[in-house]
Amino acid sequence: MRLSRRWSLFLLAFAVWSWIIWPTFLKNIANDPRAFVGNTPQGFFWVHLVLVVVSLALGTVIGVLGVRGLLAARRTAAGAPAEPQREVAGRP
Repeated sequence: MRLSRRWSLFLLAFAVWSWIIWPTFLKNIANDPRAFVGNTPQGFFWVHLVLVVVSLALGTVIGVLGVRGLLAARRTAAGAPAEPQREVAGRP
């Protein structure tokens, strides 16, 4: 599959957005009085921490796809052939 330059930029922007928003969200959750009792993290904190970690992981993967799409688009624009298509066993 090939991504257009526009879609690649969209994916990259989504990744940057994720890395700006989610750490800020976690900081705000950590300052919430429901997050800790004393120094002990509560379920409220753990649930949101998992949400942040998963969102950052997905944002990173999406960003990598965007960067790869941009690099492929640049190679194609420069006249170099795109990456060769790989055949999957059992599929034409």
